[in-house]
Amino acid sequence: MKHVEGKKKGTILLYALSTCGWCSKTKKLLDELGVEYSFVDVDLLEGEGRKEAMKEVGRWNPSMSFPTLVISDKCVIGFDEAKIKKALGS
Repeated sequence: MKHVEGKKKGTILLYALSTCGWCSKTKKLLDELGVEYSFVDVDLLEGEGRKEAMKEVGRWNPSMSFPTLVISDKCVIGFDEAKIKKALGS
């Protein structure tokens, strides 16, 4: 899990893949908005760590797709700038 400093807008957790273009766009948008968030590139995890991360992704997103963004207990699936900004209250 990596942490990016910024403005507090609730707890923001991004489940991503290192090779996913939409995941990269989501990180870039969060960076541009200057918000604090944590992210994990699930494909770079191994063993139990990957299993636990996938379990969490499935809890929020039964289709198990990426990116899966959790903002203060609200889930935004995929890259949707308008939905992300709305969930952040921006």
